[in-house]
Amino acid sequence: MTNFLRENCLRYSTTLILALTLNSSLLIGCSQEQKPRINSSFPDELKLGALLPVTGDLSSIGQNMPEAVKLAIDEINACGGVNGTSVTLVTEDTQTDPTTGVSAMTKLAEVDRVAGVVGAFTSSVSSAAITIAAKNNVMLVSPGSTSPVFTEQAKNGDFKGYWARTAPSDTYQARALAALASKEGFKTIGTVVINNDYGVGFEQEFISAFEKQVGKIIGKRKPIRYDPKAAVLDSEAAAAFTGKPDAVATALYPETGSVLLQAAYKQGLTQKVIVLLTDGVYSEDFVEQVGKTPNGRSILAGALGTVPGADGEVLETFTTKWKEKTGNKLTAFIPHSWDATILLMLAAEAAGTNTGEGIKSKIYEVANAPGIEVTNPCKAIELIRNGEEINYQGASGNVDIDENGDVVGIYDVWTVKEDGTTEVIGQISPANVTDD
Repeated sequence: MTNFLRENCLRYSTTLILALTLNSSLLIGCSQEQKPRINSSFPDELKLGALLPVTGDLSSIGQNMPEAVKLAIDEINACGGVNGTSVTLVTEDTQTDPTTGVSAMTKLAEVDRVAGVVGAFTSSVSSAAITIAAKNNVMLVSPGSTSPVFTEQAKNGDFKGYWARTAPSDTYQARALAALASKEGFKTIGTVVINNDYGVGFEQEFISAFEKQVGKIIGKRKPIRYDPKAAVLDSEAAAAFTGKPDAVATALYPETGSVLLQAAYKQGLTQKVIVLLTDGVYSEDFVEQVGKTPNGRSILAGALGTVPGADGEVLETFTTKWKEKTGNKLTAFIPHSWDATILLMLAAEAAGTNTGEGIKSKIYEVANAPGIEVTNPCKAIELIRNGEEINYQGASGNVDIDENGDVVGIYDVWTVKEDGTTEVIGQISPANVTDD
């Protein structure tokens, strides 16, 4: 190699080394100036999950719930997302089955690594899912798990704060149904419930509340509880309607509940007995499953039920939006699913981090006073970005979540008409039942 080439190669190498050193310094300096993430194992975007029953025993109610979750996410993404990024959704079908729900929740937490989950719906699935959620620092907000068991477990610290719900506990719904039974003048009532957390919890609260109204429960010492997997329920139906009660209070799931009520009708047990129903079967699909008499009258005609309700202009505005965006009728727990999703996103924005830990730290703050009362989700998130405290008012109610993750709501009273359609005919409050 000539001296000329040697000198030029040396000069080029020195220049290249200086350039690389300068670029490395710049890169290190930039990285040092970046704000560190609280939990680097989570992606930058906010990822949420939906853990809801699209199929199975409660699919007639649950199949529209993921659509409400998606609608809420689309709303927030349209006004800038959360913490400067878009929100993504992973939907899992629980099939109304705890075993399937556990697998789905494990996938959401450990594979998809979501920060928050809207779900589950059934109390039995939520009971199985919350352990996985809490272990993985994932905030679980249920739009429909109403078992009183969750309140006691939350008080004991079992969930580490990673649990809340937008539907009120069955402690309140059972009292509301007891108040309705008392208002209707019923003196003697039989009971029959599905044998799981939801059914048994509801039964116990209802019996306690109705007896405080000087009512009598038939078969109290040996309550009728049916197997969720049973195919034939003739004996359970006969036992529930024995003793000529004024009414039979039920806590059912649609598929199995329809089998039980069909059995009661075929045995001639439903004449002059009012069936009292709950939110779990609030759908015309369920009424159709139970069937009609030979003259075309619904078997459930005259039945009365309760379902978590809402009040005011917020619900009307949301109902209009729902019908415009989906073309579907607004069914039970759709507003509660919307509110659960909105709360998760508002809490993440308030925390300034798209993690489950961040959501947990702020969800009670954005749902409660003090703060500016706000109903529009985009306005709410704008206020948070501007450093304001908010008190979100939801489509399902004020969603004032307490330290146990509970809300107290009001209840719509609904009935089944002769043609099999359902109609809301009033409202009732758990406050109508007095505690001693």
